[in-house]
Amino acid sequence: MDNKQPLIVSRRHFLVKGAAVVASAALSPSIMAGAGQQKSLGVALVGLGYYSTDLLAPALQLTKHCHLAGIVTGTPDKAKAWKEKYGIKDKNIYDYRNFDSIKDNPDIDIVYVVLPPSMHREYVIRAAKAGKHVFCEKPMALTSRDCQEMIKVCREQKVGLAIGYRCQHDPNTREYMDIARQQKLGKVKYISVAASYVESRKGHWKMKKAIGGGSMYDMGVYALQGARLAAGEEPVAVTAQSVVNRPEIFNEADEMMMFQLKFPSGAIASCMGGHGANANYLKVNYEKGTLFMEPFSSYKNNKGTSTLGVIDHPLENQQARQMDEDALALLNGNPLTVPGEEGLRDIRIVEAIYAAVKSGKEVRLA
Repeated sequence: MDNKQPLIVSRRHFLVKGAAVVASAALSPSIMAGAGQQKSLGVALVGLGYYSTDLLAPALQLTKHCHLAGIVTGTPDKAKAWKEKYGIKDKNIYDYRNFDSIKDNPDIDIVYVVLPPSMHREYVIRAAKAGKHVFCEKPMALTSRDCQEMIKVCREQKVGLAIGYRCQHDPNTREYMDIARQQKLGKVKYISVAASYVESRKGHWKMKKAIGGGSMYDMGVYALQGARLAAGEEPVAVTAQSVVNRPEIFNEADEMMMFQLKFPSGAIASCMGGHGANANYLKVNYEKGTLFMEPFSSYKNNKGTSTLGVIDHPLENQQARQMDEDALALLNGNPLTVPGEEGLRDIRIVEAIYAAVKSGKEVRLA
């Protein structure tokens, strides 16, 4: 192959037929309340690691339209501790062997999958086949093919599928999205974005490639989201470089990913996602001004400034806002803010980024 010729990744291969899965696709009887009333939807958390323990469970104590109703864990000691702390009923506590029996439990309306990425496809599909709506943490899955199957099954089962992109529920993120969509400062010209922290745990799943480890699937997705949302359009080409500075820790997965995006309008983005440096910022140059957010994808206190003024909208809890908005969409039969199709868009680009690293060439998203 001529070294000057870019690789081509066809968009058509990744197209998903039909509109996004929305809650209006025949809500189950357990969701529907009496006329003029709305119930609080019961959420079961699948996987009780850090994110569920320290962030989602506390957030579910703040929500109005959903609540913590059940858990799924393979660790008896965790099941006992959660039962005592949150008053979870015995019949709402599952392990991975009896998970499918959740279909018979009217207390559970939503299953929130909070597992390593390699397990997302299996448990999203099992939850959907049990007739439960699904929240799935990012990244949606390891491959675009898995994402497509997850979307397909949820559509067939008439359940909603929301991806846990909490930042899209944050009013600070929505403000810079609106600046691009409405071209308040003219066209986007250049984006610089970084999402990274120093990860030093040896043997953690984030270092294991087969189950979704590596900086691109973790922090790189935040940088990718930041660039896409700030541009207000989808990239048409990528180049990328993988960096490993600590091979004793990152001996199979990428420690840092540098990648560049080209957009149809001519805008370009320089992006970094990593586990080897502390950085969280988004800078955008428009025709008629600039924007700078730091942090831009943190769990709290995302803020910044633009030529239009200060961006600092108070938000008590991102995860609570995310789950409440998604639950309310399900209750009202409205489209979900971040449906499965959004997760698919990112994974399609992630695949192109890894192809660009392997080839050393630009990869087109045609």
